[in-house]
Amino acid sequence: CLSTFWVSYCMTGCNVIKWLGPDTQYPPFNSPFHFPKYSPHPTICGFRIHGQNVPFEAVVLDKSTGEGVIRAKDKLDCELQKEHTFTIQAYDCGEGPDGGNMKKSHKATVHIQVNDMNEYSPVFKEKSYKATVIEGKKYDSILKVEAVDADCSFQFSQICSYEIVTPDVPFTIDKDGNIKNTEKLNYSKERMYKLTVTSYDCGKNRASEDVLVKINIKPTCKPSWQGFNKRIEYEPGTGSLALFPSMHLETCEEPITSIQVSIMLETNHIGKGCDRDTYSEKSLHKLCGASAGTVELLPTPSNSANWTVGLPTDNGHDSDQVFEFNGTQAIKVPEGVVSTTLKEPFTISVWMRHGPGGREKETILCNSDKTEMNRHHYSLYVHNCRLVLLLRQEPTESENYKPAEFHWKLDQVCDKEWHHYVLNIEFPAVTLFVDGATFEPFLVTEDYPLHASKIETQLTIGACWQDLSGHDNDTETLSETLTGGSALMTQYFRGNLAGLMIRSGKLENKKVIDCLYTCKEGLDVQLPEEVASAVKVEFNPNQSSLTLEGDDIESFEKVMQHISYLNSRQFPTPGIRHLRVTTTVKCFNEETCISVPDSEGYVMVLQPEEPKISLSGIDHFARGAAEFESTEGVTLFPELRIVSTITREVEVEVEDDPTVQETVVSEEIMHNLDTCEVTVVGDELNGDHESLEVDLAQIQQRALEMSSSNVGMVITGVNTMANYEQVLHLIRYRNWHTEALFDRKFKLVCSELNGRYISNEFKVEVNVIHTANPMDHANNAMVQPQFINQVQHASVDLSGHNLANMHQASVVPSAATIVIVVCVSFLVFMIILGVFRIRAAHQGTLRDQENGKENEMDWDDSALTITVNPMETYEDQHSSEEEGDEEEEDSEDGEEEDDITSAESDSSEDEGGEQEDQQGSSRQQQLEWDDSTY
Repeated sequence: CLSTFWVSYCMTGCNVIKWLGPDTQYPPFNSPFHFPKYSPHPTICGFRIHGQNVPFEAVVLDKSTGEGVIRAKDKLDCELQKEHTFTIQAYDCGEGPDGGNMKKSHKATVHIQVNDMNEYSPVFKEKSYKATVIEGKKYDSILKVEAVDADCSFQFSQICSYEIVTPDVPFTIDKDGNIKNTEKLNYSKERMYKLTVTSYDCGKNRASEDVLVKINIKPTCKPSWQGFNKRIEYEPGTGSLALFPSMHLETCEEPITSIQVSIMLETNHIGKGCDRDTYSEKSLHKLCGASAGTVELLPTPSNSANWTVGLPTDNGHDSDQVFEFNGTQAIKVPEGVVSTTLKEPFTISVWMRHGPGGREKETILCNSDKTEMNRHHYSLYVHNCRLVLLLRQEPTESENYKPAEFHWKLDQVCDKEWHHYVLNIEFPAVTLFVDGATFEPFLVTEDYPLHASKIETQLTIGACWQDLSGHDNDTETLSETLTGGSALMTQYFRGNLAGLMIRSGKLENKKVIDCLYTCKEGLDVQLPEEVASAVKVEFNPNQSSLTLEGDDIESFEKVMQHISYLNSRQFPTPGIRHLRVTTTVKCFNEETCISVPDSEGYVMVLQPEEPKISLSGIDHFARGAAEFESTEGVTLFPELRIVSTITREVEVEVEDDPTVQETVVSEEIMHNLDTCEVTVVGDELNGDHESLEVDLAQIQQRALEMSSSNVGMVITGVNTMANYEQVLHLIRYRNWHTEALFDRKFKLVCSELNGRYISNEFKVEVNVIHTANPMDHANNAMVQPQFINQVQHASVDLSGHNLANMHQASVVPSAATIVIVVCVSFLVFMIILGVFRIRAAHQGTLRDQENGKENEMDWDDSALTITVNPMETYEDQHSSEEEGDEEEEDSEDGEEEDDITSAESDSSEDEGGEQEDQQGSSRQQQLEWDDSTY
């Protein structure tokens, strides 16, 4: 009897298993397995396997011994079936030739186990994995990835490890596929991580495909304003710009009862606290409607106002003129700029930036005695963060105490920020306006009026004037360039000043004060009608901040979305304006009420297109001397044209060309001017015999002002380019002693915004045409003609010709001069010949009708005047030079050039007769008869 056989063999091919019998030791794998010998009796003919779909067969190897083998019919696959069990039975060959009476053995059970090979790689169950985590937390497990292996054995089908392939990520994975973060995640740093993960089985086979893992970082629910852009670009000239178009408040589902928001636009670093028009302070007062009588004490240095030349400034033209006082500088205001005794009422206004100072007085403006007693008549100074006005009354009949010092204690004085101060003084009342707000003095001290004195006073800025004589102190000496002598300054100011003005005889009204302080940039809001009543809105005076209050978040957000930035200047100051949003909320439960952090950003005002101011017109012309001497004078800029243009790049699409090309175009724009200055080039004007004049009525009609000096004329005031053109057309130059004058040169420059934009230098040269007047008697024609006599002559416009050497051409003999001399000599000869013929006609018979008319004329050669225009020959330059060259060649052969004799006159007559047909018209142009006395 056969017992059960257990065979474990790696069936990778048709390997043979030999049946060795029930008591035989099993051979090692891959060795033949033989069945045991059955008996020495009849032979074994075969084996029969019982079972369904058994992939094995049994084959007899030796019939006599009964040795056989079990082999697989095909390749075995462990993954399809790890074990096979079936029964096997042997049978002999039977008896006789036909094999009858065949005997069978009993059935034996065979167990075959198929061993595994590591032929499969791990595969992830999912194509990709996703997870979402909240920032700021460390997780034990964010998500789990899982891979499987198709191998059948435990060794090769198990996943032994996982690995994150992506480098430098704050995540790790364990052997079970759990992913966790190694550090706290930050939403602002990274909003999503993408990881590549792989796996390995225990046979070290790597996954056939790596898997992608996406981990989204969700910010923690923090109450804050969402949808706020930190950088907001503003293009000049585009009107208002919405600051928070998509802004909304995240409250983390916390119920809120009320909300208050403060929005601050920081503009302290722009100009004097914000973007304002940078015209001169005097021009700004006019624009704001202030009446006449305003005197500017800190003007931009110019030829007519040069007392501020030595002061340090901001050295920029984007903002207006700012002067720096560091405790060592002070200036004297020239006499006559401000009246010695101010008429009451009067106004003092100034822009000031001042930080915490020492205990000493720091003087802004001071009017004190020039010598001896050094009394302070009036002054404005800072002391211990207080603003003090000293106003001593002039001598009067009564010697009673009167208010003399007015004190204001203000935080603005020492906060290192720009503030606008206006003092309206109507004794004994003094009102102070700081940034448009009214302040009353907290202290007023009294003093006696000043004693009568004939000592003159000195007005100074930045310190108080004090004479040295009879005074010993340790104050610093002001340089002689500023003081003009030996003196001391005391109570120096440390800070910045601008726009210091005194207006005598009238107080400044509140409307003008507000206009002077109002910014050209600020916040604005257009409330929708449906939410206008739900939210309360308040602005500060210069609109640099606003406050919103309400209880409905939805309405509040709509109002926030309608808040905008506006800059009304045509050429705003470029740069950054910081923006801050501060929020305060109230909740039903105060203990758990949320806190909304501040939101910060900035508005970037882009650089405006800079205008190019161009002056053009006639830059070279000549006029007769008599025109310069007339009461009207000579107009310097008769055809002046002022044009301003900007250049910008535009994108141009070309047909049949997919690319977009950029090209530069020039565009004419209109804007105002605030100054045009005419300057003499060369020697200064001599007031005894020359001047620049303009119709003052036309100046005043256009709200402009004019100042003149020996170096030129300055026209100031904010007005259109067209009005400036009209005024400049009226400027005239007069000279009532032109004998030695041959030319004069002038330069014109115009500017906008207090010198921020300056035009080209337009230079004009005017030449004086001197005319010739012969002697009273004809015999005087034998001497050299005079070319510099004064005669009435029509103006000749020779613009475009080169008249730079007019003086030389009129005095020094040249080719043109010789031609003129010859022509004049010929004309004189003709006059003499005519006189002789007239005398002969009186003695003889009458000639024909035409000559008879000449005989009737009574010539008065004493009143005969010949006007010669030498420039007519100058216009025919080429022909004149050829004739002049011929005359010079004759001169080299021996002819005399200094005197014109009678023989030369005869010769000129002969030559004139030969060339009469060719030059007749030329002579007619050279000869002008003054028949006014005929």
